[in-house]
Amino acid sequence: CLGDNMPRGKRTVIETRIEDDVVERLSSLSLEEVKENMEKKEENISKVIEEIYKKSQKGMGGEREELFPIKEAYDYVISRGMHISFRAFGGRIERGNIPCVKIGRRRYIPKRVLDELLETNERFYTVREAFEEYKKHNPKINFRAFIGRVEKGSIPSVKWGTRRLIPAEAIEALTRISSKYFSVSEALEELRRRGVRIKRNAFERRLDRGRIPHVKIGGRRYIHEEVLNELIEKELQNR
Repeated sequence: CLGDNMPRGKRTVIETRIEDDVVERLSSLSLEEVKENMEKKEENISKVIEEIYKKSQKGMGGEREELFPIKEAYDYVISRGMHISFRAFGGRIERGNIPCVKIGRRRYIPKRVLDELLETNERFYTVREAFEEYKKHNPKINFRAFIGRVEKGSIPSVKWGTRRLIPAEAIEALTRISSKYFSVSEALEELRRRGVRIKRNAFERRLDRGRIPHVKIGGRRYIHEEVLNELIEKELQNR
C-alpha cells in the first residue's frame, strides 16, 4: 500500500505530465500587474475627462461622436453585449465608477470611457457574476463559501474603486480545476475509495518533494485526474 508500509527504497515514479495552458496562466497571474494596468487605464480616463471638461469650459465642447448622453451611453454598452440594468448603470455613474463630464446641465460619457468599460466587462467578473459562472461547474458551493475563498485569496481578485473584480481567466481556470483536478482532500478520498491507503501527512510529503505532479493555486494544491489515476494504478500493482 502507499505510505509508511511501502518497502524501503521502492518509489512510485509518476510519468504523466500535464500541459494545461489555462491553469498555467492562473498560476503565473500577477495581481499586482493586473492592478497596475487598471490604475494606468484609470489615470488615462481621468485625463480624458479633464481634457473634455477644459474644452467645455472654453466653449469648445467635444466632437459629437465621442460623447454620449447617459441614455445613449447605456444603449451603446447594451448593444455590445454588456448585461446591466439602467438603474445599476446610473448607480455606477453616481458613485463615480463610470466617470462622466458635465457640460451645461447635462452629463456625458466619452466613448473612450465606455470602450474601457466594455473591455473591463469582458476581462473581469463582479463577485456575484463570478460565483454564478463558477457554480455551473461546481454546484455544491454556496455564495458564502465562494466569498470566503475570495477573501482568503484562493480565488484571485482585485479592488477597483468600490468594486471587487475577479479576472475572467481565473474563473476559466478554476472551472477547469473543478472538472479535471482533485484537491488534496479529494485526492485522499479517491485513493481510499479505490483501495489505496495513505495518511495525509505522507501524501503531502510526496507533494512537497515533487514526486506527485500538481499545481498550486491560491495556496491550495491540486492534482490532475490523469496523474492521480496513474498513481493509483501503480500503487495497486506494487502491492
